[in-house]
Amino acid sequence: MSTQHTELILIVDDTPANLDVISEALSDAGFEVAIATSGERALQQVEYELPALILLDVMMPGIDGFETCKRLKENPKTRNIPIIFMTALSDVENKVRALELGAVDYVTKPFQEHEVLARVKTHIQLYSLTQNLERQVAKKSADLQASQLQLVRSEKMSALGNLVAGVAHEINNPVGFLFSNLQPAQEYVQDLFGLINLYQQKYPNPDPEIVEQIEAVDLEFLQKDLPQLLNSMKLGLERIRNISTSLRTFSRSDTDSQVLFDIRDGLESTILILKYRLRANETRPAIEVMTEYGDIPEISCFPGQLNQVFMNILANAIDMFDEVAQQSTFTELQAKPQIITVQMRLATPKVVEIRIRDNGTGMSEEVQARIFDHLFTTKSVGKGTGLGLAISRQIIEENHGGTISANSVLGEGTEFMIQLPCIS
Repeated sequence: MSTQHTELILIVDDTPANLDVISEALSDAGFEVAIATSGERALQQVEYELPALILLDVMMPGIDGFETCKRLKENPKTRNIPIIFMTALSDVENKVRALELGAVDYVTKPFQEHEVLARVKTHIQLYSLTQNLERQVAKKSADLQASQLQLVRSEKMSALGNLVAGVAHEINNPVGFLFSNLQPAQEYVQDLFGLINLYQQKYPNPDPEIVEQIEAVDLEFLQKDLPQLLNSMKLGLERIRNISTSLRTFSRSDTDSQVLFDIRDGLESTILILKYRLRANETRPAIEVMTEYGDIPEISCFPGQLNQVFMNILANAIDMFDEVAQQSTFTELQAKPQIITVQMRLATPKVVEIRIRDNGTGMSEEVQARIFDHLFTTKSVGKGTGLGLAISRQIIEENHGGTISANSVLGEGTEFMIQLPCIS
């Protein structure tokens, strides 16, 4: 009793006798058989149904077996199908040429039924094992890539979080000290001014040397300016405290479970941290950041991870503007202000949508199709790892169940859209 096979074998030969012999042998062995009497018909047939193996005659009218094999190997859809040539016993030159074109084997005429079946079964099994191995390798590669991204992301978040949290802590200590002493200092100054005023009232005609010193220090101006100076110092300290708060918000350590978080805080803290890069410099005017936040509730998420995504997208936009500045004059850049727009809204009652758009150079379709690929970067060596957006996609899609996409028009700009489930 023959073993039942489900594989389809395509026989390509213009000789009916050969077709009958091979077709009957394969059918008896349990294979499905398809027949083509020319190379043209074979090429048409594989477009509709891919065989597991092709038995291909060399000499045929129209395009011969060599040309048919060449076209099959040039087609990405059929290039991996094993091809066994059918040649004359003494035709060594054609056998060599067939193998050079990509054939896996050959059978000789006149046919030996057992030999044909043995070769067909062997190469179908090899083809099946190869495909299975390729699938396993692809899966292992994907798993390894995901593990690498996860490891890199975790390491980057840990290192960045520790660094930023440490800086925020170091800032917070002296700021707290200054804040706690500034209020008493203001009170002491007011007490001293009060004492001077009282002295001037009680002794309206002071010694000439004192009068000279009062004029030298411009006491009247000092009494007006010193309180304002102390108030300016207080405002500066408040700004430093806000920066420290933003650093702590940005570097929030992620726990094993998601926590409620106001995404606006994450975006604002990221923008504040990048503010030094947004300022005007010798090569370009300032980059303007426009924000438009809707009434968004807190969502359950990993705040530190989302902040990393915002940082990657915003920093990439700034990098792009810096590259543009290297190729344009200051006047040209002033004529077209560089703008980053950050918008957030509820796309649906259950979905928060964040759009980050720039009016820069945009991307070609080829680059746009690959920007989330592992290790892909358009930056020069040493300026980009190709991990930022790949990690961002993992954070949004795998860790938060959301989506991230990019839409870009060459010469007009790029927009990233992030959608996150709104589950509070």
